[in-house]
Amino acid sequence: MTNKTVPHGDDVEAFISAQPENRQADCRELITLMNGLTKQPPVMWGKSIVGFGRYHYKYDSGREGDFFLIGFSPRKQNLTIYVMAGFGREDLMKNLGTFKTGKSCLYVKQLSDLNRDSLLELLKYSMKRTRELYPD
Repeated sequence: MTNKTVPHGDDVEAFISAQPENRQADCRELITLMNGLTKQPPVMWGKSIVGFGRYHYKYDSGREGDFFLIGFSPRKQNLTIYVMAGFGREDLMKNLGTFKTGKSCLYVKQLSDLNRDSLLELLKYSMKRTRELYPD
């Protein structure tokens, strides 16, 4: 089974510019933040995810592949921030702000709903933990 979400050459800036105005500033702020953390350029993964960095995973089942280290997607209902290591840091979560979570998705209405320092620490934690779980 291969991943449906893979990197490709679509233009990130064109994708961001096509978003509603109220999402564009949040997307650009996330690009700056995530680029600063990973030192990697933004890359389109699938048609609607902007990802940074990359890691290779291999599960006990034998399934393996590559995925982005951190990323985001400006969805219609929410801005989705991908925290691949999950949300095990309760100390960071309690000060993060207003959000909902899925397995590795942080859903926010707008970036201003989050404490930026806590978000930065959560993303750093996720990157570190993901690299520990899946060293190249």
